[in-house]
Formats: sequence, C-alpha cells, structure tokens
Amino acid sequence: MHTSTNGTPGAVMEVGGLPMELWRVILAYLPLADLGRCCQVCRAWRELVLSLDNTRWRQLCLSCPECRHPNWPSKPHLEPPSWREALKQHALATRTWTQNGPEHQSTACLLLFRRRKDRRVWHVGPGFEFETLRGALGVAGPYDRLVLHPGVYEEQAEVALKVPVELFGLGRLGEVTLLVCMEQQCPTARLCNLVFMPPWFSTVVYKTSWGHVQLDNCNFEGAQLQVRGPGSCQARFCSFSKGSSVHLVNVALSLLDSCDFSGSDAASVTVEGSPVSEKNWACKYMAALARTFSPCGRNYSVPYRGNTTGRAFSNAVLTKEHVSKDDLQRENGSEATNQGTVIEDGWSDGEIEGCKEGGITKNSFSMDYKIPCDNHGLAYLLKPHADGSLPFSSSPNPPSVTPEPLTLQQELDRDPDAQMFLSSTLGCLVQRCLFREGKGGVHISNYGQARLEGNVFRCLNYAVRCIQNSIIVMLQNEVFECKASGVFLRLSAQGLIAENDIHSNGEAGLDIRKGANPIIVCNRIHSGLRSGVVVLGKGKGSLRSNRIYNNKEAGLYILFSGNPVVCGNHILQGQAAGIAINENGRGIITENVIKENQWGGVDIRRGGDPVLKNNHICHGYSDGIVVGERGRGLIEGNHVYCNKGCGVWVMSSSLPQLLRNYITHNCMYGLAVFCRKDPENIEAREGNWPAHDGIGGDDSADRRAVVEENEREEQENLHEEGDIFAWESDLDSEDERHSARRSISVALVENNCMSFNGAVGLYVKTSEPLNIYANLVNANKGVGVSVLQSSHLTRLVANCILANVRGGVTVETDSRVELRNNGIYENKGHGINFYGIGQMVENDVVGNTGYGIQVSGSCDVKVVRSRVQPALGSGIAILGPAKAVVTDNQLFQGHPESKKSLLYLDPGNDNCVLRNNSISRHNSSCTSFPPWILENPPPRPPASSPSGLSSSQYPSRLGISMTTRISATVESGCHSGSMFCSIL
Repeated sequence: MHTSTNGTPGAVMEVGGLPMELWRVILAYLPLADLGRCCQVCRAWRELVLSLDNTRWRQLCLSCPECRHPNWPSKPHLEPPSWREALKQHALATRTWTQNGPEHQSTACLLLFRRRKDRRVWHVGPGFEFETLRGALGVAGPYDRLVLHPGVYEEQAEVALKVPVELFGLGRLGEVTLLVCMEQQCPTARLCNLVFMPPWFSTVVYKTSWGHVQLDNCNFEGAQLQVRGPGSCQARFCSFSKGSSVHLVNVALSLLDSCDFSGSDAASVTVEGSPVSEKNWACKYMAALARTFSPCGRNYSVPYRGNTTGRAFSNAVLTKEHVSKDDLQRENGSEATNQGTVIEDGWSDGEIEGCKEGGITKNSFSMDYKIPCDNHGLAYLLKPHADGSLPFSSSPNPPSVTPEPLTLQQELDRDPDAQMFLSSTLGCLVQRCLFREGKGGVHISNYGQARLEGNVFRCLNYAVRCIQNSIIVMLQNEVFECKASGVFLRLSAQGLIAENDIHSNGEAGLDIRKGANPIIVCNRIHSGLRSGVVVLGKGKGSLRSNRIYNNKEAGLYILFSGNPVVCGNHILQGQAAGIAINENGRGIITENVIKENQWGGVDIRRGGDPVLKNNHICHGYSDGIVVGERGRGLIEGNHVYCNKGCGVWVMSSSLPQLLRNYITHNCMYGLAVFCRKDPENIEAREGNWPAHDGIGGDDSADRRAVVEENEREEQENLHEEGDIFAWESDLDSEDERHSARRSISVALVENNCMSFNGAVGLYVKTSEPLNIYANLVNANKGVGVSVLQSSHLTRLVANCILANVRGGVTVETDSRVELRNNGIYENKGHGINFYGIGQMVENDVVGNTGYGIQVSGSCDVKVVRSRVQPALGSGIAILGPAKAVVTDNQLFQGHPESKKSLLYLDPGNDNCVLRNNSISRHNSSCTSFPPWILENPPPRPPASSPSGLSSSQYPSRLGISMTTRISATVESGCHSGSMFCSIL
C-alpha cells in the first residue's frame, strides 16, 4: 500500500485508487495485531483505523471470550462511548495478575529473562495430557496456562495453588464447570471463563489470604469467594447466583467490576474488618484501574420536575419564575383566599354605614389630616430597596425565586471531610455491578470500608447496610424497589453518599440511626412507599443539596433523638409532610426549599425540638409549619408563603419560638395558635392522614401500635445481621434532655412579618400564655390580630398592625390580653375591638376607618397613655355594660367634618373611670397640615435593629456545627436576649 507524504486520507484514496469506504471494508477483516500495526503507518492510516469503532472494533470487543458487553450487566442496551477504548481497558485489566514482581530478589536482567521465556500451555480434559485439574496443577510452572476443555471437573479434597497459573475454560461460558475448593498459596493467579459450584464438603470454592486472584467472565452458583487481607481480588464480568456471595475480611483493596449478583440468601458482598496496613503488590494496579474505569464522569441524571418559586439565599444559584397575584389565584382557585375560613368579628359594612356623616365615607379620610406615623420602629420593613423593589413584607406578590441545590463539586469545595471520603480507595471497590432479586446487596461491618460507584440495586430486601464504625462511599448508584429501606447506616457508621438515585423502596430510602453520621449530598430520593429519609435513635448526618420528592410519607422524618444537619435540600411533592420531627427528634434545618407537599411543610410535635432557619416553605396544599402537641424548637428567618392552609399552625400546648419569619400570601391565617382540645382545627393537623403512620392522630393507642410494630420489624432485621443491641436502649430520658438544656415556659412570637394572608394575620385561641413581640402584621384580608380565647395572659408588645382589611386587633369575651407599645395604623375597621379582660398601655392607634378603640360587652379593661386618632368614628368608644378605666390618653380628631365624639361613653354606664384624657380638635384658623405629630416618643412601636430580619446575616451552609444547638430561652415569661424584658 502507498500513501502520500502529506498523510491525508484523500491522498490514500488517490494513490490507492480505492474509495475510503472500500478501505474500511478491507481493514475490517484484519485481526487485532494487524490493526495495531496499521495504526503505526502514518496519521492518515491511524485515523482510518480509528474510524472503524462501530464496526471492526465492536466485533473484536464482543467476540472476546474473556469479557462481555462493556455496560453489562446493568445497562447492556447502552453503547459505550468508544468500543476501541473499551477493548483497551479490558486488555489492561486482564494483565493485572502478571504485573507482580519476582518472589525473590533478583537483578533486572534476570527478571527480564524470566518474563520473556515462553509460557507453557497445558490441556486438561478427557483424551489430553491431564484428565484432572489436580494432576495438571502438580506439574505446572510459574505463569503457565491451563486450558480446561468442556466438561465437569470435581475434586474430593481441597486443591492448593502453589505457583502462579492461569486457568482458562475453553468454549462458551458454562461448558467448563469446577466442583472444587481451591486455596491460593501463591502471589497471583487468574481464572477465566469458568463456572464454579461448591463441592460436597464446603460452600467456599476459592479462598486466598495473602495473594491476588483475578477472575474474568466466571460464574459462581451457590458458592462463596473468600478473601482475607493482605490478599486481594479483582473480579470482572462475573455472575454470582443461587445464593453465591463474596466475603472480604480485612482487605486493603479489592475490585469488583461489572458483576451480576442475584438470588442471594444474605448479603451478596460482605466487607468485614478494617483494611490491613500491609498491602500486596496488586493494590497499586487496582487503584489505577479504579480511577481509569470510574463511572463518576458519566451522567446518570434523572429528569426532575418541579417549580422553583421563592426567595434566594446568599451564595446560591437562583432560578427565576415570575409569579403574579392573578397566577396565584388561578392556581389556588379564584376564591381560595377565603375558602373554608371564618373571619372573626371584623369591621362590617353595616358598622361602616354608621360612620357616614354628611357624605363622609370610609375612603374620604384626607391624608392632610392624618397624623403621620410612617417613621415607626418597624418602618424599615416596608420601605423600598435601593433598586426600587419592594421588600417581602410590603410586596403584593409572593417571592419569585428560590435557591437551586448546589452541585457535587460546589459541595466538595466547601467540605474537606467529603473530599477526604471521595479520595479514599481503601477496602472493597464495587463498580458498575447489578444486585437483584435477593436478600441483600452490600454489607459493611466492624470498621470495614467500601466504595460503590455506578451500581444498580433492585428488588432486594435492602441494598446497602453499613454498621459498626464502618465507612462507605456511594457515588452515582441506583437503588430501587427494595422491600425494606434502600440504605441502612447505624452504629457510628459514616461516609459519603452522593449523586445516587434512590427511589421506589418499600421503606425509607435512607435509614440513619444509632450514632451513624454520614454526609449525604446531591442525591435524588423519591417515589418511596414510605419516607424518603429517616433519622432516629441518636442518628446524625449531614443532608445537603438533595432532591427529596414524591414520597408517600414525610420526605424527611426525624424522631427518637435523631439530630441531623439538613441544609440546601429541595423537599417537595410529598404525599404527607415535607419534614416531620417528633418523639424528641432534633436537628438543624437550614436553607431548604420545602414546597408542594400535601400536608404541613414542616411538622413538629411530641417533643420535637429542631432549629428551623432560613427555609422556603411554600406552595403546600395544607399549612406551611405545624407545631403540634408538645412541639418545641427555634423557628427563625423562614419564608412561609403561598400555602393553601395557614402559614404557621401552633397548638397552644407546644412551646416554639418563632423569630424573624416572613409569613405571607397564605390562603388562610398567617399564624394560628389553637387550643389542644379544639376539635374543629386539630383533626387534620394531628396526623390523621392517609399513609402517614406514626405521625400524630387522635387515636394514640393505634398510632403507638403501628410505631411499635415497625420497631419490632427493625429489631428483627438488626438481629439477623448480628446487631443484637436495641437502639432504644440508648435513648435519652426526659430528665437527661431537660437537664442538658434549659426549658422554656412561654411560647414566643417575635420580629415576624405576617402579611397578605387570606384571613386573620395572627389568630389566637389558646389556653396557654403567649408572648407576641415586635411583629409586623399588615395587609391581611381579615383582622390583623384576633384573640378568640386566651385563658392565660397573651401579651402583644411593640407590634405594628397596619392596613388590614377587617380591623386591627379583636379581643373576644373572657380573653386575657395585654397590649403595650403597639402601633395600630390604617386598618379598614376598628383599630382595637375589645370584649375581653386586660389592659391597653401606651399604644398608638391612628388612621383606622372605624373607631380607634371600641370597648364593649362585659369586658374589664384599662386604657392608659395611648394616642388615638380615628379616621371617621370615635377615638375611644365604651359601649354597653363594659367596665373600663380610661386615663391619661391623647385623642386627636380625624376628618374635620366628623361629628363623632372622640371619647364616647354609653349613657347609663356607671362602671367606667375616665380621667386625665386630652382631646384635640381641628382649629379652623390653623393652616398647617398635619396639625399634630407624634413625638416623645415617636410613633410606636419603638425602633429595633433592622439587621434582625436581614438575609445578609444568615450563616453559611457549613457554618453550623453538628454539635452546636442554637437556642433562645424564655423563663417565667421573659425571653432572654430580647427587648421583651426591658419593655415589660
């Protein structure tokens, strides 16, 4: 053949007189060695040979008796990126067993001579040199090849391999069967194209304790492969069926690549004991192969569908989606904002009619006459930003951006521990294997180490179990249709679980308990028949940047002293709660997007005590946050919006602390506090949900029975795997929990924004004391604050209650309430409508359409040192047999044409004391507007630090320690560390 000097394919065609396509046909008949020689002719020939990838290279790869399809067994329908590269990788892997150095010290010259001498080939079988395997092994020299012809070879006693040899089965796989028990006593050996079955005296067919064995294209049927450190194993394209397994003890490094495991009676692969410090010669070669063949560069992504609506956190990737108020109404139904909602005792149209005088209407209150109050202490929450955009508390539209989860690389860049796990190559490396139709996949115990990459686990009892201080690294595996949980971690197990697809399992996708502390990042955990992730029994762990969606129960379930760090995840589209924390569960839950769940976005009850900070909890089909019976926790800096129920629902027997949250655009109440025994509102939020076993419910006995039954099943699973200690034995007692952390005694609602909700902004029907401090309650479609029942004292201190549709504050009969230092402005109804028992001290009530303060019914109240200017009605009106002490107040006339008495007392009421109240009316000769201003002090509420609600103060994702508990305490009604003490 000839080629031109420029070496182009066109020149080849011209000189040879043959078209390129015909050259490809000719070259397709060459064997592998000749193709290699053709590649060395010139660049044009090399490109021509490389272009045969889908033809000749594919034929060579598939016809090799020592390997199978490059993507067998998990994805044989997928073509490899390059058939030539796959054949090259196979050739490199099959030579590992020959790479060891000499058994004794020798010169380089002698070693070279030894390697180049011809290997002998011995034929074994009927009619050949040896009829038995034992006889052939007795005469074979180092690195000889024993070719076993089709047949069954059985040995009645253990066979020892004393020199390095290669056993090769001739013909198709399955034609050569060995019923033997072999012990390797040499540095290296290779077994290829063989079927292993157990002999009558042992289930172990091959074992080694110090040498390296290489297995290519072998089948194990009902047999066990056993390797002890410093021995090692490399198995490729092998099948383990009918109860076969691999047992690795104290191995420094072994590699299982592209193997099929099926029908196991226990775990298919067991890794036990810490890797020995002594490594054999093959470890460095297998580590290089593992890096070369690592599937982590492949894309195993599963299409993920979900809206991204909400607010961004700092340092996060943002996805924008414009959401208008009309869009929200279309999504929830045109009447969704008032659907199923009872708005309590607001300002009715009939009462408005009573205030019309001489053409004066509720909309005719001129701004010229209103006392300015825009510079009150919470005004910074309402002012536009420097770029002209409105803050969340004053924007009529819900937030339109949410943070996207970080990529694995971004997580690794900020987490040295995850980098350390990812770089580890100790123990057992399992790559591109298929585990199916058996009891277990991989079991790691007693300080063992394993690395699982690109495997498929399906239709097992469990996929992976890691216990007893073991370390696991799981990358890009698919775990699905397991009867129990997909991945179990317990007894101080740890490691890295990243970029896996865990779905459609019968129990939790991930089960973490008893001190296990893994790093779980960038996984898809979805479509489970129960919860996505369960953390219990003192389990820990760091869950970051995962997508947890479409699970039948809670996306994340924390209970029995579970205490994980949960950060930056998307938890959505669940058929129950997004996150459920109960039975003394804890956890630090920050910067997650929790949306589109059927029940509460976050559900806290029965001793649950988490830190819930800076999350987006939105677009749920029920409430945003539910704090049920005996729920606790610090709930701070969250965005709770566009939920079809309440933004936050709290049972009065719970003791949460709600600080600096934005609770906006929810279809019902912004924040609702209900009595424990209120049947109208408890049922749906007490966990009586289909497919939400063990999370609430009025029937306590049935609920406990379900939980106990599940726990007994878990106990049985633990006992089967040798973990004989029940995790319940390590649970903290109640005394230990409360002695370790000071308890709080009064629920606290502080520095929150409750705006644009479909009913009452803050609804209280409680039998417990409650402190409500420095909140902004504005533009809600019901009353700003409604206290329907309060048998203990409810304190409203330093709040701003502004521009609500049906009034500022309503206090019903027999409710005990104190209002102090509040600013109640421009509500379309009465500023304060009071029927209960208590006092109103130093409040500013300005610009409300109805009365400033209406006291009526059988109430008993003090109104002291308040400043009141109504729009149209009376400043303070005392109606009926009310008992009131009204002293030292300042009353200002609203509209100049209003004829209503600024201080009105029903005739015949002898139960009231009116003393030292000043009344200011407009002077016709005065030309300055407004005629009055509020000073000494300025408009209430008093100023507080704007940084309290600043997102720039949010901690970074990794700035939260696993062991640090962020808490604020309230003792004897006093919130430590706030302004509440100083004001009272």
